[in-house]
Amino acid sequence: MKDNLRRLVLTTVAIICATSIFFQYISADEVLPFDDISTSYAKKEIIHLYNNKIISGTSKTSFSPTKTITRAEFITILDRLLKLDPAEGPITSFTDVAKNDWYFGWIQAAVQLELASGRTATTFAPKEAVTRQEAAVWIARALKKSNSTASDVTAYKDSRQIADWASSSVTVLNKLALMKGDETGYFRPSDPITREETAVLIDRVLQNTQWAAELKGKSKEHIVIGWQYGQTVAEYERNIQKSNVNTLSPRWYFVGETGTVTDKTEASLVTWAKNNDKQIWAMVGNRSDQEATHKMLSSATARIAAVNQLVAVVTKYGLDGLNLDFENVHSDDRTYLTTFVTLLAQKLHGVNAVLSMDVSPDLGTDWTEAFDYASLGKQVDYMVMMGYDQHYDGSKYPGPNASLPYIQNAIHTLLKVVSNDKVILAMPLYNRDWTLKQDGTVSSSEYISLIKQNQLISTYSLKPVWNKTFGQYVATYKKDSVQHSLWLEDSRSLIAKYKFVVSKNLAGVAYWYIGGESSDLWTSMRNAEKYFDYSFK
Repeated sequence: MKDNLRRLVLTTVAIICATSIFFQYISADEVLPFDDISTSYAKKEIIHLYNNKIISGTSKTSFSPTKTITRAEFITILDRLLKLDPAEGPITSFTDVAKNDWYFGWIQAAVQLELASGRTATTFAPKEAVTRQEAAVWIARALKKSNSTASDVTAYKDSRQIADWASSSVTVLNKLALMKGDETGYFRPSDPITREETAVLIDRVLQNTQWAAELKGKSKEHIVIGWQYGQTVAEYERNIQKSNVNTLSPRWYFVGETGTVTDKTEASLVTWAKNNDKQIWAMVGNRSDQEATHKMLSSATARIAAVNQLVAVVTKYGLDGLNLDFENVHSDDRTYLTTFVTLLAQKLHGVNAVLSMDVSPDLGTDWTEAFDYASLGKQVDYMVMMGYDQHYDGSKYPGPNASLPYIQNAIHTLLKVVSNDKVILAMPLYNRDWTLKQDGTVSSSEYISLIKQNQLISTYSLKPVWNKTFGQYVATYKKDSVQHSLWLEDSRSLIAKYKFVVSKNLAGVAYWYIGGESSDLWTSMRNAEKYFDYSFK
């Protein structure tokens, strides 16, 4: 009886297991995401990418594996592979990419990061097919292999047909075993790539375990300062919540000629910052008052009084640090300023607080003569380079507020005497609208936020042109028959600066000022933080 029961149990278990395996097999066939991939050689890759939300079909039920893939579709897949979000920045030079197109944000994200470019300066050709050599270039760029100096060209039978601009990328992808030629030894560089070929290519990237791990990992945290200016605490908090800022710098303290510090601390912001895991490095200013600053700096008594009061407010409110913003300091006060900063740094470090200091680019003028970069750099924890006001109110000729060469030169000069892990680049969330005379010189200029800048673009239907040298879009328009010019700051220009920050391994970035940005900016900057953290070694 017991043996019969045992046999019955074992038989039942075997039937259940076999049935389970059978139904698993059946369900695997039944849950195919598309009706037309069962015979595709890329079936496995298509399912894998679909389940990872990297690839989608041409309809709810069709993948169209043998159909050629468009430039817009390929870029969208590439963005998803890199965990990027669609970027909705309003500024684009492409006449064939409209704001309401489904692919607008995906193309913007790729162009901002220089992963892709248009077929021409003004057209992207989103609906045209991607050629195999274009696909090779885009993948190489995405994996940061586009600067490879591979000297030997892969020996495809049609290697001479591969364009010069694609040759190194084709070679690199061949060596990485990501992209091969056909079985007859041809690469077919100008042939369109199909959707199933694309699936295989993209999935091969994920088969590299190190790359796959990077794509799943979290971005490293860098210092991101956001200054408060012209906003209430509530407004500032709302904008910070939308941003990637992790260090707040409200304008709370100003030092007078006797060393007296005005205290405008908002205790509610301190509490909010702690509850939201944000640091506070409150700003300490001198109101650009040269005479009062001289009196304070040149008096040992006033210096000590100012330092003691500043350390006291840091302790009282539990601040994480201070951001010293002394401007228009007389060149004769160079030694006094260093003495003041040395004392302040020592006292703040004694209470475990950070001292950061804002400095302007050294252009060989009296404006920065008081700042001894080398000596100050030894005392402060961070030196913040204010990378803007290249052209300012009073300039004879119009020009960019913060071109890429301008900030590069400023940082290169600073890095000669200050270590890169102490340097932070401050970038502008404002601009100038230049009104010109008939001879092209400046009649006047208006200080504008990026929000106002984008309104001008919309109002006058501007089509800005990207200037690679400046790292900015440039546009002109006429108002009441008067010529205006704009050197635009937007997500793309700020990402170009951020890329330079990463290339120099700087400590982070800062933004003047929170509230000046357009709402799309932070998505783009998060994309940049994420992408530039990938190494793909």
